[in-house]
Amino acid sequence: MLFGVTMPTLPPGRRPLSPGSRAGLGAALVLLAVISAVELADGPRAHFVGLLAAVPFLAAVFAFWQTVLVVGVLATVVGMIFVGSDPEQGMAGLVTILGIMLATGIAAAVATVRQKQADRIVELQKLAAVAQQAVLSPVGPQVGALSVAGRYISATAAADIGGDLYEALDTPYGVRIIIGDVRGKGLDAVRLASIVLGSYRHVAYERADLKAVVADLDRAVARSVGDEDFVTAALVEERGGTLTIVNCGHPAPLLLRRGQVISLEPPSPAPPLGFMPEVKPRVERLEPGDRLLLFTDGLGEARREGEFFPTADRAWRLLGHGTVGDGLASLETALVDWVHGRLEDDIALVLLEYTGPDDGATVPMPSWEVGAAGS
Repeated sequence: MLFGVTMPTLPPGRRPLSPGSRAGLGAALVLLAVISAVELADGPRAHFVGLLAAVPFLAAVFAFWQTVLVVGVLATVVGMIFVGSDPEQGMAGLVTILGIMLATGIAAAVATVRQKQADRIVELQKLAAVAQQAVLSPVGPQVGALSVAGRYISATAAADIGGDLYEALDTPYGVRIIIGDVRGKGLDAVRLASIVLGSYRHVAYERADLKAVVADLDRAVARSVGDEDFVTAALVEERGGTLTIVNCGHPAPLLLRRGQVISLEPPSPAPPLGFMPEVKPRVERLEPGDRLLLFTDGLGEARREGEFFPTADRAWRLLGHGTVGDGLASLETALVDWVHGRLEDDIALVLLEYTGPDDGATVPMPSWEVGAAGS
């Protein structure tokens, strides 16, 4: 109800005015009012009527073509009133009115083209969301003995997916997680990420050894890329409280334990997938409550004024409390705030928490392993 009058409902198929369309209508009406006020203040001569042609063009920036036509008709009527009140206009006044009408038609056509492009962008965004769900399927909240949360932070506002990838699977050989980063950007990076994930979702269930999984993934990458393309990746396996990590040129995961943050560097470096990596596993014994952060190099490269985001220093405070999903949300908020909302690269994050054996028994970590984990 507006001013005591009930507004009619829209017929089926009609779209309500969007916020942008309402803004365009409001701006056009304000411009119309300003021109009319100037014209009235100028006296009986119609000197500024031609400016009314700008009114439908202003509406066309935001509004639907129907709104542009309404605004244009209103501007034409106002122009006719001013021209009619000035007997000296004659043919010039008629040309001015025809110019306003022509401007209205052109502006409506412009609004139609703009709206079609906007609708196509919306459709592409929907397709991108579907692609994201197909490539990066949701993980967690519980996979085997692990609480798991994943998060993808895009550096581009118009895109929700790129070349970063992750997956968590409960296989006959334990819970297996991969995180990776494809060299490059755009559709080629998305294509290669989908190839790696598709291969991983198959071989993770078939190969008993993570080295064999890496070999299969390396062949899949080598068949699909050029000589200079590659994929960095870290693979994690949890089986009975034992954590095994193999790293192919990827940032080392961070282990969060009792207030400490431990970087799980590999025993020896290995090249990325696509360059035939010879990996050596790192083995850790997990304690209930341990958390593990897997991330891509976009996190390590996030900086402001040349200063990198202090991931290790803030990891426990941001990630050590609440659920794993809450931890990733806190990390993302702190990261975006650090870079003032301007990321240079996409970031994939996976946070795991070992909830302990199914029978509730706590398996202690031998003292020599504790010393090895902290080294």
